[in-house]
Amino acid sequence: MQQKAKPDLTSVHPNAAQGHTVVSEPSFARWWRQAVFIPILHNRWVSDAVMQRLTKKVTEVEKGHRGEVFLVIENHLPINLAYSVGTRERAIDLFSLYRVWDTEENTGVLVYVNICEHTLEIVADRGINAHVSPTVWRAMCDKAIAGMAKGNIEQSLLDLLDEIGLLLRQHYYLEHDPEGNELSDTVVFLK
Repeated sequence: MQQKAKPDLTSVHPNAAQGHTVVSEPSFARWWRQAVFIPILHNRWVSDAVMQRLTKKVTEVEKGHRGEVFLVIENHLPINLAYSVGTRERAIDLFSLYRVWDTEENTGVLVYVNICEHTLEIVADRGINAHVSPTVWRAMCDKAIAGMAKGNIEQSLLDLLDEIGLLLRQHYYLEHDPEGNELSDTVVFLK
């Protein structure tokens, strides 16, 4: 009996950028979680005031370096994609859709929060990925997720944004930023 080889998902997914491993396999359980997710029960913390504070933090952490930080919070994966696309692929799709990759020095960093899946993904462009290992990004995600699991959702995101700003300052320091923002600082909330 011949075993069927698993497909190489990194070559199948159109937005699998260099250094961004795509690992999701089809999952009925993931699809079901999205289908029965009731946003009002889980996203009460996403108020206008919280969104303003997070947007202000993004603006603040972008000072002093040439990097760009983009934050997306999503209630759940789109139902039509949830069976075959996990949060990592969704983050990569949004990285492409919002053109986070399209910064002059390839220093865009997308932070993606999926409320239903209780996950957080960081997708960084090749410019910053050349300096920061995937284990550092994963450790930052894990720390933020641990804080969020304790109910400190907003503070965990604020702390994560501060850490990303420090990393970008470390590798792309700039005293004055004559170019300004290449991406919007406004936090995107996908309902």
